[in-house]
Amino acid sequence: QVRLVESGGGLVQAGGSLRLSCAASGIIFSGKSVGWNRKAPGKQREWVALSFRTGNTNYQDSVKGRFTITRDNAKNTVYLQMNSLKPEDTAVYYCNLIPTPSSWGQGTQVTVSS
Repeated sequence: QVRLVESGGGLVQAGGSLRLSCAASGIIFSGKSVGWNRKAPGKQREWVALSFRTGNTNYQDSVKGRFTITRDNAKNTVYLQMNSLKPEDTAVYYCNLIPTPSSWGQGTQVTVSS
C-alpha cells in the first residue's frame, strides 16, 4: 500500500522560505516521476513542480525561479524548496507520482502572510 506523508509547511511572512518534504512507503521514488501540487481554497488543484525520472524538472510559471524540487533516493523522499514566498502561494501542498497519481497524502498547509 502506497503511503505519502508530506511535512514542512507552516506560517511564513511574504518573502520567507520553507522546505517541504514528502516521504514515501510502499513505493520507491527512484526511477519514477514525481511532483508537487497544491490546492488553494476555491481553486483547482495545480501542479507546481515536476521531477521526471529522466532527471529533468519542470515548474509552473508562477513559481519558476522561486521553487526547486529535489529528491533523495536513499531516503525515498522528495523535497520542495520554496523561496520568496508570496501570499498567493498559500495552499495545501501534496506530492504524488506523475502522470498517474497514487493515493493522496494528507498534504501540508502553507500559509504566507502579507
